[in-house]
Amino acid sequence: MSCILHIETSTEVCSVAVSQDGGVIFEQTDRQGPNHATLCAVYVEEALSFINSHAIPLDAVAVSQGPGSYTGLRIGVSMAKGVAYGYGVPLLAVPTLKLLCVAPLLYHEEIPDEALFVPMIDARRMEVYAAVFDRSLREVRPTQADIVTSETYAEYLGRGPVCFFGNGANKCKEVIEHPNAIFLDDIVPLARYMGPLAARNLAEGNVADVAYFEPFYLKEFVPTRSKDLLHPKANN
Repeated sequence: MSCILHIETSTEVCSVAVSQDGGVIFEQTDRQGPNHATLCAVYVEEALSFINSHAIPLDAVAVSQGPGSYTGLRIGVSMAKGVAYGYGVPLLAVPTLKLLCVAPLLYHEEIPDEALFVPMIDARRMEVYAAVFDRSLREVRPTQADIVTSETYAEYLGRGPVCFFGNGANKCKEVIEHPNAIFLDDIVPLARYMGPLAARNLAEGNVADVAYFEPFYLKEFVPTRSKDLLHPKANN
């Protein structure tokens, strides 16, 4: 098994962890943020000191790739690139929305087996950045920007249970009132949950280019309705 340094800075939470042989052996998390500019480098330095003091060879660096906060992602990715380059190890990019699904899978046994997962990153007003996954984390619908109404996820709610979570889900509770909607509170992306996803990327050789990798910033996603309003000629 491999030793991987994990960095997560896509939301207001800043977290760094180290996994080895499938278990977390180091973790630092701050939920009072955003404090990425002051804490990310400190946490990474502490993690590397821990690895070095225990004579553990570092095999890879994993970073949450977004969508998420522009500033947070920029800080996390820059730090991950620097460590990967300095240690000469692969850089692994973990999709933030897929990462959000790990905690519900691990700790919410009450979720029906047939349920779909809709992780949400908050945007402005009633906009969120979301994807749809099944229990095996197969992508049912790719990441896109959604303007949330009672009908936005009707297609999936009509099939069966759908779990909504992440920092964009709270504002959707009063809008999505379908009986199949399940809302999970206090689910945030954390570095400690990146291990299985990062390890799979490493095993499959799915590594990012340290020189050219860029995260998915929120600004890169424009809700379809907003895009049509901004560029009406595109549909003519």
